[in-house]
Amino acid sequence: MKIIPIHAAAQPALPEPVGEIPAAGPLADTRGREVRDLRISVTDRCNFRCTYCMPREVFDKDYPFLPRTELLSFEEITRIARIFAARGVRKLRITGGEPLLRKNVDELIEQLAAIPGVEITLTTNGVLLPRMAHRLKAAGLHRVTVSLDSLDDATFRRMNDADYPVSAVLEGIDAAVEAGLGPIKVNMVVKRGENDDGVVDMARHFRGTGHIVRFIEFMDVGSSNGWEMGAVVPSREIIERISAEFPLEQADPNYTGEVAERWRYVDGAGEIGVISSVTQAFCSTCTRIRLSTEGKLYTCLFAQSGHDLRALLRSGASDTELDHAIARIWMARTDRYSEIRTENTARQRKIEMSYIGG
Repeated sequence: MKIIPIHAAAQPALPEPVGEIPAAGPLADTRGREVRDLRISVTDRCNFRCTYCMPREVFDKDYPFLPRTELLSFEEITRIARIFAARGVRKLRITGGEPLLRKNVDELIEQLAAIPGVEITLTTNGVLLPRMAHRLKAAGLHRVTVSLDSLDDATFRRMNDADYPVSAVLEGIDAAVEAGLGPIKVNMVVKRGENDDGVVDMARHFRGTGHIVRFIEFMDVGSSNGWEMGAVVPSREIIERISAEFPLEQADPNYTGEVAERWRYVDGAGEIGVISSVTQAFCSTCTRIRLSTEGKLYTCLFAQSGHDLRALLRSGASDTELDHAIARIWMARTDRYSEIRTENTARQRKIEMSYIGG
């Protein structure tokens, strides 16, 4: 199966202004959602070939990954991030692909850390953390989220399809903690018939450690992962399975727009989270926007097109012009994909998760 990368498609013009652009302060979209979280993809490459994200039959040696000359520079990323911070963004998340494959990514983190008032986090598969965790912490990284889809070695190797063992990820988590980046959030994408029999084991392993496992419903991101509704394990079912062994009670969100629904162990041994994009859409409180590796801005994880900021950057646009372009994009935003998802919309061609990050 060959899929033409969506980044190769024609990009739309900037939307027409929706009302007057405020001179300063937060930006709200057509549903009153303010932009608060900027997710920055620094590479479309990965050392894993996870079946739900970068299936090997699509992302093979002939796949047209972005040439390195097309990637945004760290200085360009930081310039965009500063403009977003002035508009109320308070969290910058570094993603990929696998972001630790981007050469000297700690230098980017150091530049972003100089922006006042923002939290800097990074999502990784964890296997490069043993050699990089201390550099990341020294550069100013605040937190790490690590993806781990099973504790069963055979299942995990099958899902990452690159023969990485569970131990490599657990060593990465330990290294992050030792470097001062803990506690860790651990993301598990749950797919029925693939790894859902390990949900309780995952909860058991991290119970009492201070780390927070977040169980994520298998989503129809991109066009290559073969998504079907029957493979989705609803979050409610996950909660029921875990609570049958370790009783849970629901906890209040940490902030408005938090993606994960929080559940804590009744005995005080910590908490877990569930991310229910399929069965319990949270579009109405979504505050996230995504910057792709080569500078396109996407207002939804399930978007079909993005807006090119790199062209503006490299044509000599001023900060004010960039700010106004960003404002027009966000203020025109109407996205609510998960609220209207059907089997037909799920088959639409969308950006790949490996290109834009989670």
